[in-house]
Amino acid sequence: RVLCSFSRRLSQMNAKPKTRAQKLRDLINKYRYQYHVLNKLEISESALDSLKHELKKLEDKHPELITPDSPTQRVEGKALSRFRKVEHKVPMLSLEDAFSEEDIHAWEGRLKKILPRGMFEYFGEVKFDGLALSLVYERGVLVRGATRGNGQVGEDITPNIKTIESIPLRLEAAAFLTTNPRIEVRGEAIISKKSLLAITREQKKTGQKIYANSRNLAAGSLRQLDPKLVAKRNIEFFAYDLVTDKDIVRHSEEHEILHGLFFKTDPYAAVCKNLEDVFKFYKKVSDVRERFAYEIDGLVVALNKNDLHARAGVVGKAPRGSIAYKFAP
Repeated sequence: RVLCSFSRRLSQMNAKPKTRAQKLRDLINKYRYQYHVLNKLEISESALDSLKHELKKLEDKHPELITPDSPTQRVEGKALSRFRKVEHKVPMLSLEDAFSEEDIHAWEGRLKKILPRGMFEYFGEVKFDGLALSLVYERGVLVRGATRGNGQVGEDITPNIKTIESIPLRLEAAAFLTTNPRIEVRGEAIISKKSLLAITREQKKTGQKIYANSRNLAAGSLRQLDPKLVAKRNIEFFAYDLVTDKDIVRHSEEHEILHGLFFKTDPYAAVCKNLEDVFKFYKKVSDVRERFAYEIDGLVVALNKNDLHARAGVVGKAPRGSIAYKFAP
């Protein structure tokens, strides 16, 4: 009886750090989402730092409590000697460009020839000028982050991906995940105009390479072999596509799901019933583009119904059902 009683007490003592660690992880993830996705925080930054510090001390004392999705693991990865090549299960395609309303009308005309019975509804979203990334989650946990590469094969940069605070290491429990244990989230890694200026000033002081624009800086940063260097670059991530085994009817629904999984998504994105709506959307974004915190170079316009988009097929490396509607330089 004495031995059994001692074993129970020991089990309870071990359970307390485990319970506290999970509580801290949940709180940190909650406040990370508020700060890095919603741009608001209901506690002070110093209070959030104290939660992270407590979790780090707890995991240092009990290494068995460290999980791959722990907030402490964002910049704990060791420097790599090189990046491993990975194949994309579904190719990451590029887009054909359009520069005028005439180009967009011509695009729709081509679609009507391929899909003569299609009822066209479009989805428009801002085209961020950054680096396309693929994130693979298994049972809600981030297991791989890769670059687009040539569309078929990219580079595994998972340790660097984990440093981006707006990318969740673990997705919150959601009904969608119960029927989709493995999902792939695609989106754009970007650096704000403000961060670009700050980094450029610092690079000039130290005589380091100067990047011409935010896209080059994001790409150059994510291809650093040391995650600790990447963490200093203030990279953000906006999700725009979801690849699963489950059929999702509309692309607009994918954005809703991604938002529900606590990713940043384009707040301007909108369903456009026809090309007239597309042109209104283009003007709306074009009029305010200089006020954006990030570089954008146009819109992405796509057939909203995913079955029509798939039936439209691919020409070269571009899907026929989507197009990049570029702004004037």
